[in-house]
Amino acid sequence: MNVYREGNVAIANAPGAGVADDKAVYAYMPALIKYYLGEEALLAQVSTYVGLRKDDFAYMREHLAELVVKTTGDSGGYNMLMGPFAAKKEIEAYLAQMKKAPGSYIAQPLIELSSHPTYVGGRFEPRRIDLRPFILYGETNPRAAGRPHARGAARGLLRRELLPGRRQQGHLGAAARGS
Repeated sequence: MNVYREGNVAIANAPGAGVADDKAVYAYMPALIKYYLGEEALLAQVSTYVGLRKDDFAYMREHLAELVVKTTGDSGGYNMLMGPFAAKKEIEAYLAQMKKAPGSYIAQPLIELSSHPTYVGGRFEPRRIDLRPFILYGETNPRAAGRPHARGAARGLLRRELLPGRRQQGHLGAAARGS
């Protein structure tokens, strides 16, 4: 932290930045954009059901086999239910946990991640990717010179999986290496 305070290193997602990273906020983003910017969101978002809302929780219970359900406090793909791939017994056990604290869960429909050809073991095969753009900007960063960098990062999955959130399975590309 001292190195950060002295300005010798920049931190993306600086300490405290995760305070608003509650998955339940997803459901309210269009309303927040409308309220603060006075305009409609330019990009559509994934439908998000919040267990705290009675009608949403009823929908979640009735459609668990079709939804991806996540706890609002966990990250990295942990403690979630992939309804379309879960056994009936697993769904029932998960629902029992959800009923104890409905406000701790959100649900979304399954979204297929993009894929790209990846050279693995001497051949190309499709791999799921999770592209997350990062923009670096700053007057104190000599490379920034007051304008955004053209940088990006993507996580590639080790197998043909749908869970990019399991951070130990991914890697950052050129942006993390500084090239």
